[in-house]
Amino acid sequence: MLGKIVAITGAGRGIGLATARVFSEAGARVMMLGRDVDAMEAAGPDGAEAVHCDVADAASVAQAVAGITSRHGRLDVLINNAGIIDPIAPLAEADPDAFSRAMDVNIKGVFYGLRAAIPPMRAQGGGTIITVGSGAAYRPLEGWGAYCTSKAGALMLTRAAHLEEAANGLRILSMSPGTVATDMQRQIKASGINPVSQLDFADHVPPEWPARLLLWMCGDAADDWLGDEVSLRDENIRRAVGLI
Repeated sequence: MLGKIVAITGAGRGIGLATARVFSEAGARVMMLGRDVDAMEAAGPDGAEAVHCDVADAASVAQAVAGITSRHGRLDVLINNAGIIDPIAPLAEADPDAFSRAMDVNIKGVFYGLRAAIPPMRAQGGGTIITVGSGAAYRPLEGWGAYCTSKAGALMLTRAAHLEEAANGLRILSMSPGTVATDMQRQIKASGINPVSQLDFADHVPPEWPARLLLWMCGDAADDWLGDEVSLRDENIRRAVGLI
């Protein structure tokens, strides 16, 4: 990973921030993408570059990626990490604007990242794009209609991108982190809806675990999962990454 140009969306906190630190420690040149540049600069690792980016805005994502490739000459890794859980509510009661916002961030944000990163990666002969997914993509959960739908859509976008771009040297895949000790889990806990909200905070894995898995997925060892999803819940994966 030494010297690789790595862009991470939603990098100001949680999995994104942990990933910025793990990749920086591995020698990557980290680009932290998010809406709060000051917060990213304050929390990010030394040498990381904070880049303003609203993943719900196609022009903002395109500008952020174009700026990175202009300054550094390439983009080796894009991690589509930004995501939101709201609205947590039954579908009959969910706020339409909040539902639309979830689609804008969790699905369109992934599409905008793919659309911006694929052309320069194709031109340079390769690159890796990883979507941070969720087990919620595979089954409905009460109150999570928006989240489950958006994560299922993001996974299908990832699979479609692999189908289209694998022959061009791009490695495109998804990572399912399980439940992680971040602010999102505090939101879930406060909602009191569905069994996930009943878990203790101590039951969740630290954000450094998915960050280390993301680093592992950038290497050849993850090639068997191209176009598919790697789950941190899998003990064999945890062992391969060195987490257990």
